[in-house]
Amino acid sequence: MLLYQPPKEEVERTMKGNNVLDLKTLIDELESSSIEVPSVFICPISLEPMLDPVTLCTGQTYDRSNILRWFSLGHNTCPTTMQELWDDSVTPNTTLHHFILSWFSHKYLVMKKKLEDVQGTALELLDTLKKVKGQNRVRALKQLRQLVDSHVSTRKTVEENNGSSLISSLLGPFTSHAVGSEAIGILVNLELGSELKRSLMDPAKVSLLVDIMNEGTIQTKMNCAKLIQTLLVEGDPSETVVLSSLSLLVGVLRLVRDKKHPTSVVTGLILLKIVSSRESVRGSIISIGAVPQLIQLLPTLNNECLEIALHILEVLSTLPEGRMALKECPNIIPNVVKLLMRVSESCTQFALSILWAIYKLAPEECASKAVEAGLAAKLLLVIQSGCNPVLKQKSTEFLKMCSLDYSTSILISKCMLTATIQ
Repeated sequence: MLLYQPPKEEVERTMKGNNVLDLKTLIDELESSSIEVPSVFICPISLEPMLDPVTLCTGQTYDRSNILRWFSLGHNTCPTTMQELWDDSVTPNTTLHHFILSWFSHKYLVMKKKLEDVQGTALELLDTLKKVKGQNRVRALKQLRQLVDSHVSTRKTVEENNGSSLISSLLGPFTSHAVGSEAIGILVNLELGSELKRSLMDPAKVSLLVDIMNEGTIQTKMNCAKLIQTLLVEGDPSETVVLSSLSLLVGVLRLVRDKKHPTSVVTGLILLKIVSSRESVRGSIISIGAVPQLIQLLPTLNNECLEIALHILEVLSTLPEGRMALKECPNIIPNVVKLLMRVSESCTQFALSILWAIYKLAPEECASKAVEAGLAAKLLLVIQSGCNPVLKQKSTEFLKMCSLDYSTSILISKCMLTATIQ
């Protein structure tokens, strides 16, 4: 196998003192890249590139630290061939070490040159964006977005050269969706300062953002949702401009309902959770039918999304119209009872709060349906579990209320309650 050996001066430019430390630094620098390391450089024990290759009497080569650890465990064999060693000394393989160092040095310099080229291209594109319009602007933004998506260093270059402000300035009432989509795709990957966030809260920019969120591709919709998440800084009074938009809430629900793209579901749920934390917006969320839509989605959600959805429903249940919307959902009680003690303590707490909210509207009807669905048995499990005391107390109170409102023998038969407990 012939390995590329770069000129000696290339290697020297990447060496700083101790060879082993330098090699480790090079390997660490290249770890995130997708380069394929030659198998001859890999230690058979750790399956990692060798920093200090040594050869045994069997002719097999290992990294020094790994083979010495093998010996320290009491082995007197070659790990690869399992031959018994007639000589336990190890010989430094300086030739292989030089090849490894040379190869990684060359790859590092190539990577560094590529990054410099990428950063230079990003700067050229930023300069171009100051001069061009129309399709030329779209093309420049698309190229810059691809660089920002692929290279972390490009993001820093854009941020350090006022690129965030430049791209933000391209958004406005007369911005085409093609330009807006690409600009948002860049901004969502950048660190945005407080001043820039405030400028993005401008009504014209927000209106464009919401329009694109409702009409763009699925990736563009998710980018818009993530950017809005970034803008909704707690305590910022200008956030009401965003939250007052029913179009925004409709767009978020569309993301949540997109079963073809699981990533969009969780993105939409996270944003809906943030939005629902603002009391002034909860009524609007309920008015566009969020409650029945979320209830319908519950059986299809993974554990992460299920917990977020239940949290949102619990928050919405604090309003009378939220409780009424919950009560009117078909099979709401048995479906929520199933979630008790199923996923996590948080899910159980949210589900119990939702049931409690419905119970307040119609105690007798709720108690009957809940007990039939197995609520009493689930509540006993919660009480007997190691969950937090507050949840246990709430379960105990709920169980007592059910026993008062539903006094037939079914309550006892469903969970084998003693007369004392009843």
